[in-house]
Amino acid sequence: MAKEKEMSSTPAETCPVDHATREAWLKSNKSPHPFPGATKEASLASKGNSCDSNEIDQSPPPKGGLLSKFAAPPTTADVPAFLGQDREVSTIPRASPVNQDEGAKPANSEKESGVSKSGNWIYPSEKMFFEAMKRKGYGSEAADMKTIVPIHNAVNERAWKEIKEWERPWGSDQKCGGPKLYSFLGLSTTMSPKARFNTILGYTAPFDRHDWVVDRCGTKVEYIIDFYAGRNEGNGGKLNFFLDVRPKLNSWEGWKMRASKILGLV
Repeated sequence: MAKEKEMSSTPAETCPVDHATREAWLKSNKSPHPFPGATKEASLASKGNSCDSNEIDQSPPPKGGLLSKFAAPPTTADVPAFLGQDREVSTIPRASPVNQDEGAKPANSEKESGVSKSGNWIYPSEKMFFEAMKRKGYGSEAADMKTIVPIHNAVNERAWKEIKEWERPWGSDQKCGGPKLYSFLGLSTTMSPKARFNTILGYTAPFDRHDWVVDRCGTKVEYIIDFYAGRNEGNGGKLNFFLDVRPKLNSWEGWKMRASKILGLV
């Protein structure tokens, strides 16, 4: 059994969740861990839906054979009437325009979720979140949406806070009002190189991954976010989410940002 080690970069990025809340999250998805070779602990962690970075429908639907693509979406009768329809406006500014044209690729990779009057991304309502999870085949219970949706929103806010910390030394706040989120993609079946290497060393695998594209005054900077679940023995038995947020090493900008931080230049 692999050892569950706390990654050195995660303590400041901890998102504590009480035990009852975490249990509601965990039982929302009974699917096996998406990453090949994941440890038993990681598999248990993955039973919760990811702290979804894509507002509603960021990840591809589960593979269910040839006929799965013809599966009918949830009907109105399948959606309990008590689910809330109010949507919370995030603190995350949106850079990409809303494109409702037929065939256009939405910024959250599956379904356009709109933008607030303030120009920020809008989180899904309980009803929207439940419908999205049903479309993707997750065995979620409607009663758990009051727990799951706030977790989803809170962890997105945590991810954005970490991204702003990465962006702060590069001057976009002074030049153009700060970074904005351009688009995002869920890659729950694709382990990042860093996460894969860490599992070889004995670290617990993340239960989800998302890639965000940030607009810094016209320059696109890609980020990887790995989501981990762990137990903090020093906080009364509460379970925690850990976010490993960093620029992707697929561009000179990403290499420059990482190297500058490691060398203490920023």
